[in-house]
Amino acid sequence: MSRGPSRLSTWLEKHPRVLVFYAIFAAFWTYFCMYAFRKPFSAAEFDGETFLGSEVALKTALVISQILGYTVSKYAGIKILSEMSHAKRAVTLVVLIVAAQAALLLYGVVPGEWKAAAIFLNGLPLGMVWGLVVSYLEGRRTSELLLAGLSCSFIIASGVVKDVGRWLMADFGISEGWMPVAVGAIFILPFLGFVWMLNQIPEPDEQDIEQRVERLPMTGDQRKAFLKAFAPGLIGILFVYFFLTAYRDFRDNYGVELFRELGYGEEPAVFSKTELLVAFGVMTAMALLNLIKDNKWGLIGAFGLMVAGISLVGISTAMLDAGSIDGLTWMTLNGLGAYLCYVPYNSVLFDRLIAFTRVQGTAVFAIYLADALGYTGSIGIQLYKDIGQTEASRLGFFTGYSYTLTGIGLVVLIFSCVYFIRRGPVRES
Repeated sequence: MSRGPSRLSTWLEKHPRVLVFYAIFAAFWTYFCMYAFRKPFSAAEFDGETFLGSEVALKTALVISQILGYTVSKYAGIKILSEMSHAKRAVTLVVLIVAAQAALLLYGVVPGEWKAAAIFLNGLPLGMVWGLVVSYLEGRRTSELLLAGLSCSFIIASGVVKDVGRWLMADFGISEGWMPVAVGAIFILPFLGFVWMLNQIPEPDEQDIEQRVERLPMTGDQRKAFLKAFAPGLIGILFVYFFLTAYRDFRDNYGVELFRELGYGEEPAVFSKTELLVAFGVMTAMALLNLIKDNKWGLIGAFGLMVAGISLVGISTAMLDAGSIDGLTWMTLNGLGAYLCYVPYNSVLFDRLIAFTRVQGTAVFAIYLADALGYTGSIGIQLYKDIGQTEASRLGFFTGYSYTLTGIGLVVLIFSCVYFIRRGPVRES
């Protein structure tokens, strides 16, 4: 899978409109398939089981173990991915997924608490997949459209692969331990095909570079300079992301329990029903950002989406508490709000930030810096729930957290937006 021009790549370069749809298709399905190796295990509940006799539920231990591996991968990716040459991306993607599937095989073999070690090994390679896929799409005039399409993949995939896992357990009698590797086996060949497609995407052209700044591998000194140049604003948005990632992860990993407490435990394909609506709303909002050509207003627009999203989290929760909406509507609305805030971090926020400030760097570096801290927050919040809030139900904890996140997010995001706009370009193009 060497990078190098192919007939397809050359043809796509000559047909930019087709390239947009092709790139969205290839990136969407590549990352969609990755989720088949990451999320199916969370469809299992492990009711009543604890980890090593502690107050920590076995499922919490499994979730945290995978996130630990994922977080280590994110910290490593800050350096590895920011320095990686384009020629190595496709092979790296394949190696990472094969390693993740091998860990799922081990997950099926080992007993009880040992599954936590296996799922840690599963998370270890998967954390770098997002950055590799984003690197094919960033720095283009159409990056908002491309990244919006890509972002829909993890919104939809998380629900779909959990539904596939529940289907395998219910209809085929596959155990909770062997179900994840079975789901992975279904998706591994499609993943290889979509990686090949992804690798045919041509590099950004001269107009892309002029409008969005050329994205080159970063040295250690360049990474330090990037952080120093924007320290106050970066601290603000990373602070919000610390709590936001934990919120999104809690909703994602304990969706089965939340739906059960809301009275939807037996409803088929309930994840797919909510997440398809969430994905459609997020993709529409993100795609509209592509209409904003000026990078300053594009950056303001990205912050505007995030503020609107985090406001929706609090408003929808207040409506649920007031009895104005039912649980299914609330899960859809809080998911829409959370992802409207979360998705820009993983795509257009840093792409527009680099384009507006003209600083030398890559969106992948900034994304992985945020992700590393965000998943650290996810681990901390889940441990806090099981150890510090043992009496609270998953649903009760989550609704209270919704209000906290909204209060923190609104103040800090508005501050960060004002900071970056007043800071302005580092250098002129």
